[in-house]
Amino acid sequence: MRRLSAALLVLAAALLSANIESNACTNVLVTKGASTDGSNMISYAADSHMLFGELYYTPAGVWNADDLRKIYEWDTGKYLGTIPQIARTYQTVGNMNEHQLIIAETTYGGRPELEDPKGIMDYGSLIYVALERAKTAREAIDIIVDLANTYGYYSSGESFSLADTEEVWVMDLIGKGPDNKGIVWVARRVPDGYICAHANQARISTFPLNDPENCIYAPDVITFAREKGYFNGEDKEFSFCDAYAPLDFSGMRGCEARAWSAFNILCDGKFTFLDENGNEVTKDAYDYIDYAMGWDKTKRFPLFVKPARKISVKDVADVMRDHYEGTPMDMTQDIGAGGNALPYRWRPMGFEYEGKKYVNERAIATQQTGFWFVGQSRGWLPDEIGGVNWFGCDDAATSYLTPIYTSTYEVPECFRVGNGDMITYSPTSAFWMTNRVANACYKAYNIMFPTVDAAIDAWEAEMAEAVLKADEEALQLYKAAQEKPRKKIKRNDRCRKTTDPYSSVREYLTAFSVDNAQKIFDKWVALEELLLVKFIDGNVKAQNEDGSFVTNKHTDCIPAKISQPGYTDKWKEMTAKDHGRIIEEK
Repeated sequence: MRRLSAALLVLAAALLSANIESNACTNVLVTKGASTDGSNMISYAADSHMLFGELYYTPAGVWNADDLRKIYEWDTGKYLGTIPQIARTYQTVGNMNEHQLIIAETTYGGRPELEDPKGIMDYGSLIYVALERAKTAREAIDIIVDLANTYGYYSSGESFSLADTEEVWVMDLIGKGPDNKGIVWVARRVPDGYICAHANQARISTFPLNDPENCIYAPDVITFAREKGYFNGEDKEFSFCDAYAPLDFSGMRGCEARAWSAFNILCDGKFTFLDENGNEVTKDAYDYIDYAMGWDKTKRFPLFVKPARKISVKDVADVMRDHYEGTPMDMTQDIGAGGNALPYRWRPMGFEYEGKKYVNERAIATQQTGFWFVGQSRGWLPDEIGGVNWFGCDDAATSYLTPIYTSTYEVPECFRVGNGDMITYSPTSAFWMTNRVANACYKAYNIMFPTVDAAIDAWEAEMAEAVLKADEEALQLYKAAQEKPRKKIKRNDRCRKTTDPYSSVREYLTAFSVDNAQKIFDKWVALEELLLVKFIDGNVKAQNEDGSFVTNKHTDCIPAKISQPGYTDKWKEMTAKDHGRIIEEK
């Protein structure tokens, strides 16, 4: 395995793009044939230094013909305009809706001349409006395209992940510039049994031109590229990402490396994929390491790979906690990790020393995450039970996921919109509490993180079992509701406040979701207090098996065992080389 030397990190400043700094997100897409329980899954980390962690909730609605929907840019809150409302909209819970549709994104930027400042639909609005209007991934793709082409696309290049109960799709799109309303795009279905990942770099290269079951695209996606001078080969050679998002070092090292790492973890270091003839091929993950490291553009790894084993929600969640451990980009191994193996680097990502430019790594797990989730779409269950948004706030490595059923009537207080914001602290906000735990760990990571990691694992294991039991209970309530005579439903003009035949199901799952979210929030309050008491001033107080502290035999308020773990060998080596004095020869 190749290791980095400092010389290999010398780079030009231009290689670091703004998108890596501010809009750097990661998605992992899992098909039902690749999952342990037959669910389709999408993970997402909303990584922005200015994004607050909260769970968006919009109830279903019924609308008048002349009603309008206001559009605000998701990133900034800027008002962009209005579009006509449709007759009926679906309930949304975060990035999922009541029909188990999941949509997530990563921003890749692409060619800046293709942005349209006159457009109304930004990428965030495309997601959340599509969730209000679509039942399936294919419907969502159609709606996204129609909205962008009708009202103009305001944002830069985006990759979308879409999943429903049956299919998983990845979609790359970009605008056509201020003088051409709309987008060019391509969407590919992830083959069942395979997974996909993207992280702020367009990943769809060449694609089948005559396979509408598995690949759909804009009619002018190739001709527009020819007109703009981005492509001049044969149609079959056309690569979306090469035409509209030309690859550079930052696209590989800051973005594609994260997708490579996700594949490396879930495939146990062996990438199995379909070649151009439909035959399965297996290669070592490290055949592509020079691409991930940003050294060789020709060694691009596949868009879809088959995992080494069936993948669970926990597996996906733990991928989202990756810092490149065990790879040449391992963020715990160089002197930048300090004396306690901290796998984080504060911004800016690049720095200059003695006239040379350097860059730090950007891993999947990062300190600036606003919220993150693993969405599950489970087709063997009715929609009232099947959709689960495993939701969390802040840095994925030091925060938990808790299950929120997408049929819920309400959002837990700890995730509720308006419960604090980026400049207003709230003691009842999960975002602020998970930040408190994370920031506590950052001062002595390798010493404090194992305590947090154990708490995460215990909670997520408990919830995996609890969801199965909740499913069973909810399914019994669902069957009982089906046997009851239906009342005629009366609707008002504005919303769906009606007699709900499955209200008992939704009330049960609401209570389950809310109660558990508040339960783990309380545990995290206690955890932050434990971190303070146990690790104060660089000391580590010993604990008994029951969690109590080992105390002096004369009094229970004085610890009997305290240790000082010290620093990593790397830190000792570098500090000694820098200014150490030998005080004793061995």
